Amino acid sequence: MAAPINIVLGVIGSDCHSVGNKILEAFFTEKGFKVTNLGVMVSQEEFIAAAIETDAKAILVSSLYGHGEIDCVGLRDKCIEKGLDNILLYVGGNLVVGKTPFDVVESKFLKMGYDRVFGPESSLDEEAEMLLKDIEAKKNKVN
Repeated sequence: MAAPINIVLGVIGSDCHSVGNKILEAFFTEKGFKVTNLGVMVSQEEFIAAAIETDAKAILVSSLYGHGEIDCVGLRDKCIEKGLDNILLYVGGNLVVGKTPFDVVESKFLKMGYDRVFGPESSLDEEAEMLLKDIEAKKNKVN
């Protein structure tokens, strides 16, 4: 049996929405991941430190209060600065204020260096499948 894959998750910035965060933790734990849940109001530096400490393969960032567009800028660059060049960055939730079409939101976050972007209506089962495939692809790319 393979060792569980380490992931880090949390709610970024000044966002204090915790229910979805707990759902994500329970879901990904049930799927066999080893989850380090940083909770709410997490800084980019805290995500990075936890990823380094746990040898995480992915950071899953949530934002529900609409300011993800501000809070998430620069995370990819900071990861690279700390040697996390290959870490997967997923982001999801209500990422912007207003009724912006999802494809516009997705494009913004992909340009910021996130590997996947999810809206509030996305399927957790599909996210878990994508995460496993993306981790495998990164592993194969490195080898």
